[in-house]
Amino acid sequence: MTRRVTLADVRAAAERLAGVAHRTPVLRSATLDARCGAQIFVKCENLQRMGAFKFRGAYNFLATLSPEQRKRGVVAYSSGNHAQGVALAARLLGIPATIVMPTDAPAVKLAATLEYGAEVVSYERAHSHREEIAHALAAERGATLVPPFDDERIVAGAGTAALELLEDADPLDAIVVPVGGGGLMSGTAIAAHGLDPAIAVYGVEPAAGDDFAQSLRLGRPISIPVPKTIADGLQTTAPGELTFAIARELVRSVVTVSDDELCKAMRFAFERMKIVIEPSAAAPLAALLQQRIPDVAGKRVGVIVTGGNIDPARYGELITSSSPA
Repeated sequence: MTRRVTLADVRAAAERLAGVAHRTPVLRSATLDARCGAQIFVKCENLQRMGAFKFRGAYNFLATLSPEQRKRGVVAYSSGNHAQGVALAARLLGIPATIVMPTDAPAVKLAATLEYGAEVVSYERAHSHREEIAHALAAERGATLVPPFDDERIVAGAGTAALELLEDADPLDAIVVPVGGGGLMSGTAIAAHGLDPAIAVYGVEPAAGDDFAQSLRLGRPISIPVPKTIADGLQTTAPGELTFAIARELVRSVVTVSDDELCKAMRFAFERMKIVIEPSAAAPLAALLQQRIPDVAGKRVGVIVTGGNIDPARYGELITSSSPA
C-alpha cells in the first residue's frame, strides 16, 4: 500500500500550525509509572486551543484552501471537538463555517462552537445520517466539506501532536492514543514510524464501540450501530478508508476499555496528575492502568490525552461514580 500521508506532510502541517496551535506540555507521574511498570509521558492535548487535538487537523485543512474556497465557506459534522476545531480555525482564517451536530452533543461543546462564530445545524443521531446532511449542505452552498478524520490533511495535522511528543520525550518505545475514526492514530503512526519504525502504536476505543478493533481482526472495515458510551468523541460507527489502510499497515493493535474504566482513568488524572480530561481522552490511560497494552514493562511509553471539553456537572458525576483506579 502506498500511503498518501508521509512524515513530510506532518512536518508541513507543523509549519502551518507554528505560532497558531499551542505546543502542549508533556507530563510525568511517578504514581502512573509505578502502576504501569513503565515510564509514561502524557501529551496534554486537553490544553490545546479549543481544548482538544482536533484543532490541529482542522486548521491544517482550512489553511490549505484557496481564496475562492475560503469565500464559499466550509461544512463539517461532529459531536463536539471537531466542530469546535473547525469553528475556531474558520474564525482565525476568516472563513464562514457551518457545523452539523447531534441534538445530544455535550452542551459545553455546542456552546463553544457557537461562540466561535459557526452556524450549527442540529440532527437526531438515531434517525438521521450526519454525513448525508453535511454533504447536502455543502453541495447546496458550494462549500468545502471538512471530514472529521478520513482526509490526508486532517491526518497530517493530527500527527503533529505525536511529532511534538517525540521531540520532547525521545526516545519512545510505544505511543498509545484514543481511537474514534482513526485520524489521530493514523497521524501518530505516520509520524512515529517516519522517525523510528520500531515504535509500537496502539489504539484504544470503548468496548461498546469497537468498530476499529473488529475491522482490524477481520482485515476489512465493518460498521456497527451508534455505540452507547460516555466517550462521545469515540462514537464512530466505522473506520475511515484512509485511516483503516494506514492502521492496518502501521498500528500494532487496538484494544478496548469499559465506560467504568474510563471513569477511573479520569479520576486518576484528576487526583494524581491534576488535569481535567474528557471520557474519550481517558482511553489510553485506562488501557495502561488496566494492563491492556502488552509489552510495556520497563519501556518508555507516550500517551496522547486528546481533550478536556466536558460539562463541569457531568465531569463531577463521572469521576465520583467509580472507585479510584
